[in-house]
Amino acid sequence: MNLPFWVRRAHKWIGLVIGVQALLWMLSGVYMTVISLDVIHGDHLAHVFDAPLNRSGERLDIDQLAKLRPGFESFKLKNFLGKEVYELRADGKASLVDARTGELLNPLPREQIVARAKDIYQGEAEIREVTWITKAPQEVAKRPVPMWAVRFNDRANSTLYFSPDTGDLLARRHDLWRWFDFLWMFHIMDYDTRDDVNNGLLRVAAGVGLLFALSGAWLVFYSFRRRAQA
Repeated sequence: MNLPFWVRRAHKWIGLVIGVQALLWMLSGVYMTVISLDVIHGDHLAHVFDAPLNRSGERLDIDQLAKLRPGFESFKLKNFLGKEVYELRADGKASLVDARTGELLNPLPREQIVARAKDIYQGEAEIREVTWITKAPQEVAKRPVPMWAVRFNDRANSTLYFSPDTGDLLARRHDLWRWFDFLWMFHIMDYDTRDDVNNGLLRVAAGVGLLFALSGAWLVFYSFRRRAQA
């Protein structure tokens, strides 16, 4: 059996197969190292500040709140669009009520979401579209629905996603993030959910890559040994 011949042939074909994926690994890796993660996360698009509470403002105390809105498990007092509100949570769900009257405020209407988006958006572009979403797109697949999507007419096609229950910013998305997500899919070879870094396909590719490296190392060792014997 001509072992060197078969090792060379295997090395060549393995290299041809794994070479494409190796190129994708390198291209995606370069993008991930060149573009700052702060930029990818969209920290420059929107800043969320906790406005100070007005200590002298009139508000319901906890006993009054419990009578008006019984059954909540936890609460938080905060400012929302210049108004003090209580964020109540029960059974994994959240709701907003007016801190002065106890009036239920959610689901938040389009007008308030638009005001919220304009308040935290750091760019100068106008809002292009506001959409009520009941089925989350791929870029926010893990965020709870329904949600509001506010799209801005800027160069990055920026989109801010908001909770209709609390007005919280759920996600910042823009074209650099979308490219990152696309390349990340190839980098980890998860073409479905794009979050499984321990999938079978990646394991096979890593194993084949290791086999390629080992066969190459064997051929180098064999070549030097053959020259030494000549």
